[in-house]
Amino acid sequence: MKKLLSFMCLPVMTIGLAACATSGTATHTPSASTRDWTAPVGADGREPFASTYRRYPGRPTALVGATVYDGKGGRIDNGTVLFRDGEVVAVGDAALSTEGYDRIDASGKFVTPGIIDIHSHLGDYPTPSVDAHADGNEMTDPMTPEVWAEHSVWPQDPGFTRALANGGVTALQILPGSANLTGGRSVTLKNVAARTVQGMKFPGAPYGMKMACGENPKRVYGGKGRMPSTRMGNFAVNRQMWLDAQAYDGDKRDLGKETLKGVLDGEILVHNHCYRADEMALVMDMAKEMGYEVTAFHHAVEAYKIGDLLRENDVCSAIWADWYGFKMEAYDGILENAAFLQREGACVVIHSDDANGIQRLNQEAAKAQAAGRRVGINIPDAEVIGWITLNPARAMGIDAMTGSLEPGKMADVVLWNGDPLSVYSRPEKVWIDGALLFDAMDRKRRPVSDFELGQPGEGDVK
Repeated sequence: MKKLLSFMCLPVMTIGLAACATSGTATHTPSASTRDWTAPVGADGREPFASTYRRYPGRPTALVGATVYDGKGGRIDNGTVLFRDGEVVAVGDAALSTEGYDRIDASGKFVTPGIIDIHSHLGDYPTPSVDAHADGNEMTDPMTPEVWAEHSVWPQDPGFTRALANGGVTALQILPGSANLTGGRSVTLKNVAARTVQGMKFPGAPYGMKMACGENPKRVYGGKGRMPSTRMGNFAVNRQMWLDAQAYDGDKRDLGKETLKGVLDGEILVHNHCYRADEMALVMDMAKEMGYEVTAFHHAVEAYKIGDLLRENDVCSAIWADWYGFKMEAYDGILENAAFLQREGACVVIHSDDANGIQRLNQEAAKAQAAGRRVGINIPDAEVIGWITLNPARAMGIDAMTGSLEPGKMADVVLWNGDPLSVYSRPEKVWIDGALLFDAMDRKRRPVSDFELGQPGEGDVK
């Protein structure tokens, strides 16, 4: 287990830092969705490994009387949310007509969009956590853009159903690990039960590409007695990779260069594992030199030091609430990271990188909010909900389809039994594309993976 975790970008806790008093500022996070996304096609003109996802059947549903957070910074008290045929129809106050809908009394409860995790290894590092299941890092070369995370995803990972039931997670991005400078393509999934990964694959979502800087790649390959073994080696290898990709003419198929060309053409989004502020600044310079864009820095424990640069370059910071100190490059992490970024008008995303943390992203967001409040940065609850809904959707290029409660978007909806930013609250019901896939009040709607059948408890207790 220790060997496995050392390359999954793990964490711990943070120290406080004094700051001047100010209030949180609502921001518009730039979207990665600048057009309708289509997956890059192969030489035969077809999309390889295309999504076969089909939504589960649902009922026209009206959630009535709840406190509604729409994901884009809005709050409606005594609100109503209507959805049918897989889509949100209307969001408003008690005046909305619910005729033709199944009414659910949500008085005293809360409604949010489905929770989205931008950084997960579920399926690639599934439960049980044994060596036979460790499929997230192709540690044979520092540059492996040719590998695709989806080809390691095990759909029966019990972590998927626990993320749904305990965390209200309706979509998630599965990334390769961080042992390599270029780890390969990520895949975005709908958090539904399916026999194949294609059955979970989020239709229309762009691919991402995982990159990493800092300690992990130089430790892994320096330990093998090969380049890179230093941070300067990291950048040298990266730059040569991009130069080679720019020269690729496509005459002979090269799976790695096809991915890199997709990045250079703006079709594949870069998600970069990076901790230190100085390295993030260097990566942004390298991106300008080579002609690509960084969509998000992941983990980014020192992002608070360069909030203005991240805002100016439209780069999101996908961060933990309080992990720090588990290695040298994580030493300067602080509790107030998210709050300082929000104050600078930069994009904040709370992520998990952990099979347990994904079940409590709402609590992680609340912890980061509380750290800001203690130093005088007061961020409204409705904006904090955006850290785990619309902001990750924007950085993943799926915000035109999900991430907020707006007419025409996917009906990915969570009904919480209390304030979602309270440690005492949990999902009561979760809908994905308007289909009720979890109901804490109905034992028949508590998901159990096929792998769990026959196991003690059969997944009934999560």
